[in-house]
Amino acid sequence: MAMSILQCISHSPTEVNIEVALQPSPSILSLMPKCTSLRELKQIQAYTIKTHLHNTHTVLTKLINFCTSNPTTASMDHAHQIFDQIPHPDIILFNTMARGYARFDDPLRAILLFCQVLFSGLLPDDYTFSSLFKACARLKALQEGKQLHCLAFKLGVSGNMYVCPTLINMYTACNDMDAARRVFDKIDEPCVVAYNAIITSCARSSQPNEALALFRELQESGLKPTDVTMLVALSSCALLGALDLGKWIHEYVKKNGFDQYVKVNTALIDMYAKCGSLEDAVSVFREMPRRDTQAWSAMIVGYATHGHGSQALSMLEEMKKAKVQPDEISFLGILYACSHNGLVEEGYDHFYSMIHEYGIVPSIKHYGCMVDLLGRAGRLEEAYKFIDELPIKPTPILWRTLLSSCSSHGNVEMAKQVIERIFELDDSHGGDYVILSNLCARNGRWDDVNYLRKTMADKGAMKVPGCSSIEVNNVVHEFFAGDGVRSTSTVLHRALDELVKELKLAGYVPDTSLVFYADIEDEEKEIVLRYHSEKLAITYGLLNTPPGTTIRVVKNLRVCVDCHNAAKFISLIFGRQIILRDVQRFHHFKDGKCSCGDYW
Repeated sequence: MAMSILQCISHSPTEVNIEVALQPSPSILSLMPKCTSLRELKQIQAYTIKTHLHNTHTVLTKLINFCTSNPTTASMDHAHQIFDQIPHPDIILFNTMARGYARFDDPLRAILLFCQVLFSGLLPDDYTFSSLFKACARLKALQEGKQLHCLAFKLGVSGNMYVCPTLINMYTACNDMDAARRVFDKIDEPCVVAYNAIITSCARSSQPNEALALFRELQESGLKPTDVTMLVALSSCALLGALDLGKWIHEYVKKNGFDQYVKVNTALIDMYAKCGSLEDAVSVFREMPRRDTQAWSAMIVGYATHGHGSQALSMLEEMKKAKVQPDEISFLGILYACSHNGLVEEGYDHFYSMIHEYGIVPSIKHYGCMVDLLGRAGRLEEAYKFIDELPIKPTPILWRTLLSSCSSHGNVEMAKQVIERIFELDDSHGGDYVILSNLCARNGRWDDVNYLRKTMADKGAMKVPGCSSIEVNNVVHEFFAGDGVRSTSTVLHRALDELVKELKLAGYVPDTSLVFYADIEDEEKEIVLRYHSEKLAITYGLLNTPPGTTIRVVKNLRVCVDCHNAAKFISLIFGRQIILRDVQRFHHFKDGKCSCGDYW
């Protein structure tokens, strides 16, 4: 500003006519939006006290609005002091306070203040409930949210267009998707904001199919999607690996001008990368007129997950030259790239650069990448020590990352030490028992295998079943491990049986050592291997797509060695490119080889 707030005030008259004292002068009101700090606001407030304007509704509202617009501890405390001095605050002032607390790191105070307001006899309105539901969402306060829902219903505002989206979001944040959906279904004519809320809820609750079905319903209703709708639809396609649908949405984005939004373009990069089309992701990135940190980070992560470590590292250098500041996601992608390409020393360099050069505090994911980096390289003792010396308490996920590396390198004794550390924190995860059990089985330690399986059963620990999905003609089909073991009467299962015969003629040998049961014959082990979800999905793709078409499969777990080997043979025999996304990375199979170089 050309002059300070104090200077502006000094140019105002020091004596105020009694007749106009009840109303603040326009000059005072116009100064408030120009404040850049709480200190400047207090200077104006001091002047209003001096001129007897401090108790006018307009001034009080402006003061509280400023304090709550970008809430901090100091500004919210000051706003509360002002609010407490008002003899009879109206519901608008309370709503402003509640909105500030809901945005700030102390949402509980919004609910406590609401109790105070109820005792004063004020009647809440739709804006009141919007802020309170946001506060409950941040607090994960389901019971309080339900009580407020009942009150909103009693007052006849539960179906309000401002209340419903925040109510849906509250139930979603509290992991009650059934209630969120019931709220949406009771809306007679949902607006686009309500649709955005329920679509976002489905995506966040790992229901991407439902999110996309609602997206289609929104379009059929004649409502015009917003940039928020596009973001959620693209993220749902990314979760499913639904490339064809993602491409259709991309065309819709371009046709309707949503490509002007940096966040939408970033979502497109993420979608294409997660759907296995890295070329399209690069194309979107290069065509962006402006790129922020998130866009660069999405591209770095895309390169990393596709196994292009050198391109990911080059992208970081290009980002720095463009004077764009990398963030925690940028470095997460870089560490991931180093991990999956065996670049241990480079990984260390970037990890410490992130901390000391950029001041980024590592998250548990960054630590996990470092453990994975060391574990993949066989430096198991170093990884163990790294976890043990962390400045934060290790989570089970960190130890599980090391457990997986112990399995890959066949180190039973280290795996036993690691699983003891895991069980100190969580002994209910079935995958932990399975990894160590399989490792012991590979080493012929059947007593340990039997003990682990019995313990697993006693504790009721369950292993997540393998699931693979493939998109054909804009429909996503899912297959689960073991489908068809008991029955091979369908066209798909008969086709898979014939496929395995053809693969064997080309040199494929089922790796029955991966089936860790001592009491079944090799022929039965082959059947267990044959009906892994990846093979079922790939076979479905061979049956239902034209020759030469790329087959894209998404799996919820790590691809097994036998399926990885089979996919290489299928790509060679049928001349198909197979892009398989597992929980760790992408595998591009072509001409009998995989992009990972068998290092995954």
